[in-house]
Amino acid sequence: MSAIGHQVAERSAPYEVTQQMTSASDLQWTTMGEISDVVGGGTPKTNDPTNFEGGDVPWITPADLSGYTAKYISRGNRFITRKGLASSAARLLPAGTVLFTSRAPVGYVAIASSPIATNQGFKSFVLKDCVLPDYVYWWLRGSKHRAEKLASGTTFLELSGANAKRIPIPVVPLERQRAVVAEIEKQFSRLDEAVAGLKRVKANLKRYKAAILKAAVDGRLVPTEADLARREGRHYETGAQLLQRILETRRSQWQGKGKYKGPAAPDTADLPELPKGWVYATAEQLTDENRAITYGVIKLGDAVDSGVPVLRSSDVRWLKVELGGVKTISSEIAANYQRTFLRGGEVVMTVRGTLGGIAVVPPECRGFNVSREVAMLALVEPAMANTVAYFIASSPIQRWLMGRTKGIAYTGINIETLKGLPLPVPPLAELHRIVAEVDRLLSIAREAEAEVATNLKRAQAIRQAILGKAFTPPD
Repeated sequence: MSAIGHQVAERSAPYEVTQQMTSASDLQWTTMGEISDVVGGGTPKTNDPTNFEGGDVPWITPADLSGYTAKYISRGNRFITRKGLASSAARLLPAGTVLFTSRAPVGYVAIASSPIATNQGFKSFVLKDCVLPDYVYWWLRGSKHRAEKLASGTTFLELSGANAKRIPIPVVPLERQRAVVAEIEKQFSRLDEAVAGLKRVKANLKRYKAAILKAAVDGRLVPTEADLARREGRHYETGAQLLQRILETRRSQWQGKGKYKGPAAPDTADLPELPKGWVYATAEQLTDENRAITYGVIKLGDAVDSGVPVLRSSDVRWLKVELGGVKTISSEIAANYQRTFLRGGEVVMTVRGTLGGIAVVPPECRGFNVSREVAMLALVEPAMANTVAYFIASSPIQRWLMGRTKGIAYTGINIETLKGLPLPVPPLAELHRIVAEVDRLLSIAREAEAEVATNLKRAQAIRQAILGKAFTPPD
Protein backbone atom coordinates (compact mmCIF):
# COMPACT_ATOMS: atom_id res chain seq x y z
CA MET A 1 0.00 0.00 0.00
CA SER A 2 1.28 3.49 -0.87
CA ALA A 3 1.94 6.15 1.76
CA ILE A 4 -1.11 8.03 0.49
CA GLY A 5 -3.09 4.82 0.75
CA HIS A 6 -2.15 4.42 4.42
CA GLN A 7 -3.35 7.98 5.06
CA VAL A 8 -6.62 7.23 3.26
CA ALA A 9 -7.22 4.10 5.33
CA GLU A 10 -6.41 5.89 8.58
CA ARG A 11 -8.96 8.61 7.82
CA SER A 12 -11.79 6.09 7.69
CA ALA A 13 -10.72 3.47 10.23
CA PRO A 14 -12.07 5.08 13.44
CA TYR A 15 -15.60 5.58 12.14
CA GLU A 16 -17.47 2.53 13.31
CA VAL A 17 -21.16 2.23 14.05
CA THR A 18 -22.18 2.75 17.66
CA GLN A 19 -24.60 0.61 19.64
CA GLN A 20 -28.28 0.54 18.81
CA MET A 21 -29.85 3.84 19.84
CA THR A 22 -33.42 2.73 20.42
CA SER A 23 -34.82 -0.06 22.55
CA ALA A 24 -37.84 -2.28 22.13
CA SER A 25 -39.38 -1.10 25.42
CA ASP A 26 -40.03 2.48 24.28
CA LEU A 27 -40.55 1.88 20.55
CA GLN A 28 -43.85 1.66 18.70
CA TRP A 29 -44.21 0.96 15.00
CA THR A 30 -46.64 3.15 13.09
CA THR A 31 -46.92 4.75 9.64
CA MET A 32 -46.29 8.19 8.20
CA GLY A 33 -50.04 8.55 7.68
CA GLU A 34 -50.61 8.19 11.44
CA ILE A 35 -48.09 10.84 12.47
CA SER A 36 -48.58 13.43 9.68
CA ASP A 37 -50.80 14.92 7.06
CA VAL A 38 -49.46 13.87 3.66
CA VAL A 39 -49.59 16.78 1.22
CA GLY A 40 -48.89 16.78 -2.52
CA GLY A 41 -47.83 19.72 -4.64
CA GLY A 42 -48.52 21.31 -7.97
CA THR A 43 -47.31 23.52 -10.80
CA PRO A 44 -49.08 26.71 -11.85
CA LYS A 45 -49.77 27.10 -15.56
CA THR A 46 -46.41 27.97 -17.08
CA ASN A 47 -47.94 29.81 -20.04
CA ASP A 48 -49.27 32.47 -17.67
CA PRO A 49 -46.37 34.74 -16.65
CA THR A 50 -48.40 36.19 -13.75
CA ASN A 51 -48.04 32.84 -11.98
CA PHE A 52 -44.27 33.29 -11.73
CA GLU A 53 -43.04 36.81 -12.46
CA GLY A 54 -42.39 38.80 -9.32
CA GLY A 55 -43.46 35.90 -7.11
CA ASP A 56 -42.37 35.68 -3.48
CA VAL A 57 -43.51 32.14 -2.62
CA PRO A 58 -40.54 29.74 -2.53
CA TRP A 59 -41.37 26.79 -4.78
CA ILE A 60 -39.17 23.73 -5.15
CA THR A 61 -38.96 20.75 -7.48
CA PRO A 62 -37.02 17.48 -7.07
CA ALA A 63 -34.23 19.02 -9.13
CA ASP A 64 -33.62 21.48 -6.29
CA LEU A 65 -32.73 18.57 -4.01
CA SER A 66 -30.42 16.84 -6.50
CA GLY A 67 -26.99 17.04 -4.89
CA TYR A 68 -28.45 19.02 -1.98
CA THR A 69 -26.78 17.87 1.25
CA ALA A 70 -28.10 20.31 3.88
CA LYS A 71 -30.87 19.17 6.21
CA TYR A 72 -32.96 22.35 5.93
CA ILE A 73 -34.10 24.22 2.84
CA SER A 74 -35.77 27.63 2.54
CA ARG A 75 -36.05 28.06 -1.24
CA GLY A 76 -35.31 26.52 -4.62
CA ASN A 77 -34.42 28.06 -7.96
CA ARG A 78 -37.89 29.50 -8.60
CA PHE A 79 -40.65 31.43 -6.89
CA ILE A 80 -44.35 31.56 -7.68
CA THR A 81 -46.87 34.31 -7.05
CA ARG A 82 -49.81 34.14 -4.64
CA LYS A 83 -52.00 33.87 -7.72
CA GLY A 84 -49.97 30.92 -8.97
CA LEU A 85 -50.26 29.27 -5.57
CA ALA A 86 -54.02 29.74 -5.41
CA SER A 87 -54.62 28.56 -8.99
CA SER A 88 -52.66 25.30 -8.69
CA ALA A 89 -52.48 22.22 -6.49
CA ALA A 90 -49.42 23.66 -4.74
CA ARG A 91 -49.87 24.45 -1.05
CA LEU A 92 -47.90 26.68 1.26
CA LEU A 93 -46.37 24.24 3.74
CA PRO A 94 -45.37 25.38 7.23
CA ALA A 95 -41.83 25.45 8.55
CA GLY A 96 -40.92 22.04 9.94
CA THR A 97 -42.62 20.14 7.11
CA VAL A 98 -40.55 17.17 5.95
CA LEU A 99 -40.32 17.37 2.14
CA PHE A 100 -40.02 14.00 0.39
CA THR A 101 -39.69 13.51 -3.36
CA SER A 102 -42.20 11.03 -4.74
CA ARG A 103 -40.84 10.76 -8.29
CA ALA A 104 -37.84 11.55 -10.47
CA PRO A 105 -36.49 10.19 -8.14
CA VAL A 106 -38.21 8.80 -5.06
CA GLY A 107 -36.37 9.52 -1.82
CA TYR A 108 -34.81 13.00 -1.68
CA VAL A 109 -35.60 14.53 1.70
CA ALA A 110 -35.25 17.93 3.42
CA ILE A 111 -36.95 19.96 6.11
CA ALA A 112 -38.63 23.28 5.30
CA SER A 113 -36.93 25.95 7.40
CA SER A 114 -39.66 28.44 6.48
CA PRO A 115 -43.01 28.31 4.64
CA ILE A 116 -42.51 26.75 1.21
CA ALA A 117 -44.44 25.19 -1.69
CA THR A 118 -43.54 22.27 -3.93
CA ASN A 119 -44.46 20.92 -7.31
CA GLN A 120 -46.21 17.60 -7.84
CA GLY A 121 -42.95 15.67 -7.45
CA PHE A 122 -43.34 15.66 -3.67
CA LYS A 123 -45.36 13.98 -0.97
CA SER A 124 -44.61 16.16 2.03
CA PHE A 125 -45.29 15.35 5.67
CA VAL A 126 -46.83 18.02 7.91
CA LEU A 127 -46.06 16.43 11.25
CA LYS A 128 -48.15 16.07 14.37
CA ASP A 129 -46.76 17.05 17.77
CA CYS A 130 -45.66 13.52 18.65
CA VAL A 131 -42.61 13.54 16.36
CA LEU A 132 -39.68 15.83 15.64
CA PRO A 133 -38.94 16.86 12.05
CA ASP A 134 -35.27 15.98 12.50
CA TYR A 135 -36.14 12.48 13.69
CA VAL A 136 -38.40 11.87 10.69
CA TYR A 137 -35.79 13.37 8.38
CA TRP A 138 -33.14 10.86 9.45
CA TRP A 139 -35.56 7.98 9.30
CA LEU A 140 -36.55 8.86 5.74
CA ARG A 141 -32.89 9.35 4.77
CA GLY A 142 -32.47 5.65 5.43
CA SER A 143 -35.85 4.62 4.01
CA LYS A 144 -35.48 5.19 0.27
CA HIS A 145 -35.75 1.44 -0.32
CA ARG A 146 -38.94 1.26 1.75
CA ALA A 147 -40.55 4.06 -0.25
CA GLU A 148 -39.48 2.53 -3.56
CA LYS A 149 -41.13 -0.77 -2.64
CA LEU A 150 -44.40 1.14 -2.23
CA ALA A 151 -43.98 3.08 -5.48
CA SER A 152 -45.22 1.97 -8.90
CA GLY A 153 -44.73 2.85 -12.56
CA THR A 154 -43.05 1.58 -15.72
CA THR A 155 -41.29 4.64 -17.16
CA PHE A 156 -40.31 5.85 -13.68
CA LEU A 157 -41.35 5.02 -10.15
CA GLU A 158 -43.89 7.26 -8.45
CA LEU A 159 -45.08 7.15 -4.86
CA SER A 160 -48.76 7.96 -4.47
CA GLY A 161 -50.17 9.88 -1.51
CA ALA A 162 -51.94 6.75 -0.27
CA ASN A 163 -48.74 4.73 -0.36
CA ALA A 164 -46.69 7.54 1.19
CA LYS A 165 -48.99 7.20 4.20
CA ARG A 166 -48.01 3.53 4.42
CA ILE A 167 -44.28 4.17 4.90
CA PRO A 168 -43.47 2.55 8.25
CA ILE A 169 -41.69 4.46 11.02
CA PRO A 170 -40.64 3.52 14.56
CA VAL A 171 -41.74 6.15 17.09
CA VAL A 172 -40.18 6.67 20.51
CA PRO A 173 -40.83 9.37 23.16
CA LEU A 174 -39.69 12.89 22.25
CA GLU A 175 -36.70 12.85 24.60
CA ARG A 176 -35.55 9.61 23.03
CA GLN A 177 -36.05 11.10 19.57
CA ARG A 178 -33.78 14.00 20.50
CA ALA A 179 -31.14 11.56 21.74
CA VAL A 180 -31.34 9.53 18.52
CA VAL A 181 -30.98 12.67 16.38
CA ALA A 182 -28.03 13.90 18.45
CA GLU A 183 -26.22 10.57 18.18
CA ILE A 184 -26.78 10.27 14.42
CA GLU A 185 -25.55 13.81 13.83
CA LYS A 186 -22.49 13.26 16.02
CA GLN A 187 -21.60 10.17 14.01
CA PHE A 188 -22.33 11.86 10.68
CA SER A 189 -20.27 14.89 11.65
CA ARG A 190 -17.23 12.68 12.27
CA LEU A 191 -17.88 10.83 9.05
CA ASP A 192 -18.24 14.12 7.13
CA GLU A 193 -14.78 15.13 8.34
CA ALA A 194 -13.34 11.85 7.08
CA VAL A 195 -15.10 12.21 3.71
CA ALA A 196 -13.88 15.79 3.37
CA GLY A 197 -10.36 14.53 4.00
CA LEU A 198 -10.76 11.84 1.36
CA LYS A 199 -12.02 14.39 -1.15
CA ARG A 200 -9.01 16.58 -0.43
CA VAL A 201 -6.75 13.60 -1.10
CA LYS A 202 -8.65 12.97 -4.34
CA ALA A 203 -8.17 16.59 -5.43
CA ASN A 204 -4.49 16.49 -4.47
CA LEU A 205 -4.01 13.33 -6.51
CA LYS A 206 -5.50 15.04 -9.54
CA ARG A 207 -3.05 17.93 -9.09
CA TYR A 208 -0.23 15.44 -8.52
CA LYS A 209 -0.95 13.70 -11.84
CA ALA A 210 -1.03 17.05 -13.62
CA ALA A 211 2.30 17.98 -12.00
CA ILE A 212 3.87 14.73 -13.22
CA LEU A 213 2.96 15.51 -16.82
CA LYS A 214 3.99 19.16 -16.45
CA ALA A 215 7.44 18.07 -15.22
CA ALA A 216 7.66 15.58 -18.08
CA VAL A 217 6.87 18.10 -20.82
CA ASP A 218 9.22 20.66 -19.23
CA GLY A 219 12.10 18.17 -19.15
CA ARG A 220 12.35 18.13 -15.36
CA LEU A 221 11.11 14.61 -14.60
CA VAL A 222 14.25 12.57 -15.36
CA PRO A 223 17.92 13.45 -15.96
CA THR A 224 18.34 14.78 -19.51
CA GLU A 225 20.26 12.74 -22.04
CA ALA A 226 22.52 15.75 -22.56
CA ASP A 227 23.56 15.80 -18.90
CA LEU A 228 24.07 12.03 -18.76
CA ALA A 229 26.15 12.03 -21.96
CA ARG A 230 28.30 14.90 -20.67
CA ARG A 231 28.96 13.11 -17.37
CA GLU A 232 29.69 9.82 -19.10
CA GLY A 233 31.79 11.40 -21.83
CA ARG A 234 29.80 10.02 -24.77
CA HIS A 235 27.83 11.20 -27.77
CA TYR A 236 24.04 10.88 -28.07
CA GLU A 237 21.29 11.32 -30.64
CA THR A 238 19.63 14.67 -30.02
CA GLY A 239 15.95 15.44 -30.42
CA ALA A 240 16.82 17.40 -33.58
CA GLN A 241 18.59 14.35 -35.04
CA LEU A 242 15.63 12.14 -34.11
CA LEU A 243 13.27 14.59 -35.80
CA GLN A 244 15.43 14.65 -38.93
CA ARG A 245 15.35 10.85 -39.04
CA ILE A 246 11.53 10.92 -38.67
CA LEU A 247 11.18 13.46 -41.49
CA GLU A 248 13.37 11.38 -43.79
CA THR A 249 11.35 8.24 -42.99
CA ARG A 250 8.14 10.19 -43.50
CA ARG A 251 9.25 11.26 -46.97
CA SER A 252 10.55 7.83 -47.99
CA GLN A 253 7.27 6.16 -47.02
CA TRP A 254 5.07 8.68 -48.82
CA GLN A 255 2.76 7.01 -51.37
CA GLY A 256 0.91 10.05 -52.67
CA LYS A 257 0.83 11.47 -56.18
CA GLY A 258 2.84 14.41 -57.41
CA LYS A 259 5.70 16.12 -55.66
CA TYR A 260 6.12 15.47 -51.92
CA LYS A 261 5.60 18.60 -49.83
CA GLY A 262 7.10 18.42 -46.38
CA PRO A 263 5.22 19.79 -43.37
CA ALA A 264 6.05 23.27 -42.08
CA ALA A 265 8.26 23.67 -39.01
CA PRO A 266 6.63 25.06 -35.88
CA ASP A 267 6.55 28.74 -34.99
CA THR A 268 8.60 28.79 -31.80
CA ALA A 269 8.59 32.54 -31.21
CA ASP A 270 6.34 32.43 -28.15
CA LEU A 271 7.22 28.94 -26.91
CA PRO A 272 9.21 28.27 -23.73
CA GLU A 273 12.87 27.31 -24.00
CA LEU A 274 13.52 23.57 -24.08
CA PRO A 275 16.20 21.57 -22.29
CA LYS A 276 19.47 20.99 -24.10
CA GLY A 277 19.11 18.27 -26.71
CA TRP A 278 15.37 18.81 -27.19
CA VAL A 279 13.64 20.38 -30.19
CA TYR A 280 10.13 21.44 -31.16
CA ALA A 281 8.20 19.69 -33.92
CA THR A 282 4.64 20.01 -35.11
CA ALA A 283 2.25 17.11 -34.69
CA GLU A 284 2.11 16.90 -38.48
CA GLN A 285 5.90 16.48 -38.71
CA LEU A 286 5.72 13.48 -36.39
CA THR A 287 2.89 11.67 -38.16
CA ASP A 288 2.61 9.43 -41.21
CA GLU A 289 1.64 11.47 -44.29
CA ASN A 290 -0.17 8.43 -45.71
CA ARG A 291 -2.48 8.47 -42.67
CA ALA A 292 -2.71 12.23 -42.25
CA ILE A 293 -4.07 13.70 -39.02
CA THR A 294 -7.82 13.74 -39.44
CA TYR A 295 -11.09 12.91 -37.74
CA GLY A 296 -13.24 9.93 -38.58
CA VAL A 297 -16.79 8.93 -39.45
CA ILE A 298 -19.11 11.93 -39.71
CA LYS A 299 -22.48 10.17 -39.55
CA LEU A 300 -22.37 6.89 -37.66
CA GLY A 301 -25.89 5.73 -38.47
CA ASP A 302 -27.70 3.15 -36.36
CA ALA A 303 -25.84 0.62 -34.24
CA VAL A 304 -25.23 -2.67 -36.08
CA ASP A 305 -24.61 -6.03 -34.43
CA SER A 306 -21.18 -7.43 -35.43
CA GLY A 307 -20.40 -4.14 -37.16
CA VAL A 308 -17.23 -2.03 -37.01
CA PRO A 309 -16.53 -0.63 -33.51
CA VAL A 310 -16.07 3.15 -33.50
CA LEU A 311 -14.37 5.18 -30.77
CA ARG A 312 -16.37 8.28 -29.85
CA SER A 313 -15.50 11.12 -27.49
CA SER A 314 -17.21 9.23 -24.66
CA ASP A 315 -14.76 6.36 -25.18
CA VAL A 316 -11.55 8.42 -25.29
CA ARG A 317 -10.81 9.58 -21.75
CA TRP A 318 -7.78 11.03 -19.98
CA LEU A 319 -4.93 8.64 -20.89
CA LYS A 320 -7.21 5.66 -21.43
CA VAL A 321 -9.68 4.18 -23.88
CA GLU A 322 -12.87 2.85 -22.27
CA LEU A 323 -14.39 -0.01 -24.24
CA GLY A 324 -17.56 -0.59 -22.21
CA GLY A 325 -19.86 1.54 -24.37
CA VAL A 326 -18.30 1.36 -27.85
CA LYS A 327 -20.81 1.61 -30.70
CA THR A 328 -20.60 -0.67 -33.74
CA ILE A 329 -21.62 0.70 -37.12
CA SER A 330 -22.23 -0.56 -40.64
CA SER A 331 -19.06 -1.80 -42.33
CA GLU A 332 -20.21 0.01 -45.47
CA ILE A 333 -20.19 3.36 -43.66
CA ALA A 334 -16.86 2.65 -41.98
CA ALA A 335 -15.29 1.66 -45.30
CA ASN A 336 -15.62 5.25 -46.50
CA TYR A 337 -13.07 6.29 -43.85
CA GLN A 338 -10.09 4.07 -44.62
CA ARG A 339 -7.51 6.51 -43.25
CA THR A 340 -8.88 6.32 -39.72
CA PHE A 341 -9.07 2.55 -39.37
CA LEU A 342 -6.93 1.82 -36.31
CA ARG A 343 -4.01 -0.58 -36.17
CA GLY A 344 -3.09 -0.08 -32.52
CA GLY A 345 -0.46 2.31 -31.20
CA GLU A 346 -1.96 5.49 -32.67
CA VAL A 347 -2.70 8.49 -30.48
CA VAL A 348 -6.37 9.48 -30.42
CA MET A 349 -7.78 12.66 -28.93
CA THR A 350 -11.16 14.33 -28.67
CA VAL A 351 -11.51 17.38 -30.91
CA ARG A 352 -15.24 18.14 -30.70
CA GLY A 353 -17.69 18.42 -27.83
CA THR A 354 -16.02 17.08 -24.68
CA LEU A 355 -12.35 18.01 -25.07
CA GLY A 356 -9.36 16.75 -23.10
CA GLY A 357 -9.58 13.05 -23.92
CA ILE A 358 -6.23 11.70 -25.09
CA ALA A 359 -4.95 8.12 -25.21
CA VAL A 360 -2.79 5.59 -27.03
CA VAL A 361 -4.88 3.03 -28.91
CA PRO A 362 -4.46 -0.40 -27.27
CA PRO A 363 -3.80 -3.49 -29.45
CA GLU A 364 -7.32 -4.83 -28.89
CA CYS A 365 -8.71 -1.84 -30.83
CA ARG A 366 -7.08 -2.95 -34.07
CA GLY A 367 -9.74 -2.75 -36.80
CA PHE A 368 -11.77 -0.08 -34.98
CA ASN A 369 -12.54 3.28 -36.58
CA VAL A 370 -13.11 6.69 -34.97
CA SER A 371 -15.94 9.21 -35.09
CA ARG A 372 -15.77 12.85 -36.14
CA GLU A 373 -15.31 13.88 -32.49
CA VAL A 374 -11.99 12.02 -32.39
CA ALA A 375 -8.76 12.78 -34.27
CA MET A 376 -6.12 10.16 -35.00
CA LEU A 377 -2.35 10.70 -34.99
CA ALA A 378 -0.40 7.82 -36.58
CA LEU A 379 3.22 8.45 -35.57
CA VAL A 380 6.17 7.70 -37.83
CA GLU A 381 8.15 6.57 -34.77
CA PRO A 382 5.80 4.25 -32.82
CA ALA A 383 7.99 4.46 -29.69
CA MET A 384 6.92 8.08 -29.32
CA ALA A 385 3.21 7.32 -28.88
CA ASN A 386 3.08 7.32 -25.08
CA THR A 387 5.29 10.39 -24.82
CA VAL A 388 3.14 12.30 -27.32
CA ALA A 389 -0.01 11.33 -25.42
CA TYR A 390 1.51 12.38 -22.09
CA PHE A 391 2.75 15.67 -23.53
CA ILE A 392 -0.60 16.51 -25.15
CA ALA A 393 -2.37 15.67 -21.87
CA SER A 394 -0.11 18.07 -19.94
CA SER A 395 -1.45 21.43 -18.79
CA PRO A 396 0.84 23.63 -20.98
CA ILE A 397 -0.22 21.92 -24.21
CA GLN A 398 -3.85 21.69 -23.17
CA ARG A 399 -3.78 25.46 -22.59
CA TRP A 400 -2.30 25.94 -26.07
CA LEU A 401 -5.10 23.85 -27.59
CA MET A 402 -7.94 25.35 -25.53
CA GLY A 403 -6.79 28.82 -26.53
CA ARG A 404 -7.39 27.89 -30.16
CA THR A 405 -10.77 26.16 -30.01
CA LYS A 406 -13.46 27.16 -32.47
CA GLY A 407 -17.23 27.42 -32.14
CA ILE A 408 -19.68 28.74 -29.56
CA ALA A 409 -22.48 26.23 -29.00
CA TYR A 410 -20.25 23.30 -29.96
CA THR A 411 -16.55 23.92 -29.40
CA GLY A 412 -13.85 22.02 -31.21
CA ILE A 413 -10.24 21.91 -32.32
CA ASN A 414 -9.65 22.46 -36.03
CA ILE A 415 -7.59 19.75 -37.72
CA GLU A 416 -5.22 22.36 -39.19
CA THR A 417 -4.69 23.69 -35.69
CA LEU A 418 -3.89 20.19 -34.47
CA LYS A 419 -1.43 19.64 -37.33
CA GLY A 420 0.43 22.77 -36.23
CA LEU A 421 0.50 21.79 -32.54
CA PRO A 422 4.09 22.30 -31.31
CA LEU A 423 5.38 19.29 -29.36
CA PRO A 424 8.74 18.92 -27.60
CA VAL A 425 10.89 16.11 -28.99
CA PRO A 426 13.50 14.79 -26.53
CA PRO A 427 16.27 12.35 -27.48
CA LEU A 428 14.87 8.85 -27.94
CA ALA A 429 16.78 7.38 -24.98
CA GLU A 430 15.47 10.13 -22.71
CA LEU A 431 11.98 9.65 -24.14
CA HIS A 432 11.99 6.03 -22.93
CA ARG A 433 13.04 7.09 -19.43
CA ILE A 434 10.31 9.74 -19.34
CA VAL A 435 7.65 7.18 -20.24
CA ALA A 436 8.92 4.71 -17.65
CA GLU A 437 8.91 7.33 -14.89
CA VAL A 438 5.49 8.74 -15.82
CA ASP A 439 4.09 5.21 -15.86
CA ARG A 440 5.59 4.49 -12.43
CA LEU A 441 4.32 7.67 -10.82
CA LEU A 442 0.86 7.48 -12.39
CA SER A 443 0.60 3.88 -11.20
CA ILE A 444 1.18 5.04 -7.63
CA ALA A 445 -1.41 7.78 -8.06
CA ARG A 446 -3.98 5.38 -9.51
CA GLU A 447 -3.44 2.95 -6.64
CA ALA A 448 -4.08 5.76 -4.17
CA GLU A 449 -7.15 6.90 -6.15
CA ALA A 450 -8.54 3.38 -6.00
CA GLU A 451 -8.09 3.38 -2.23
CA VAL A 452 -9.82 6.74 -1.97
CA ALA A 453 -12.74 5.45 -4.05
CA THR A 454 -12.99 2.32 -1.89
CA ASN A 455 -13.04 4.36 1.30
CA LEU A 456 -15.62 6.80 -0.07
CA LYS A 457 -17.87 3.81 -0.82
CA ARG A 458 -17.14 2.50 2.66
CA ALA A 459 -18.16 5.85 4.13
CA GLN A 460 -21.52 5.63 2.35
CA ALA A 461 -22.02 2.12 3.69
CA ILE A 462 -21.19 3.35 7.19
CA ARG A 463 -23.84 6.09 6.85
CA GLN A 464 -26.48 3.49 6.10
CA ALA A 465 -25.22 1.31 8.94
CA ILE A 466 -25.45 4.25 11.36
CA LEU A 467 -29.06 4.83 10.36
CA GLY A 468 -29.75 1.12 10.63
CA LYS A 469 -28.39 1.08 14.20
CA ALA A 470 -30.24 4.24 15.12
CA PHE A 471 -33.64 2.74 14.36
CA THR A 472 -34.85 -0.81 14.77
CA PRO A 473 -35.85 -1.77 11.20
CA PRO A 474 -38.90 -3.86 10.39
CA ASP A 475 -38.45 -7.60 9.89
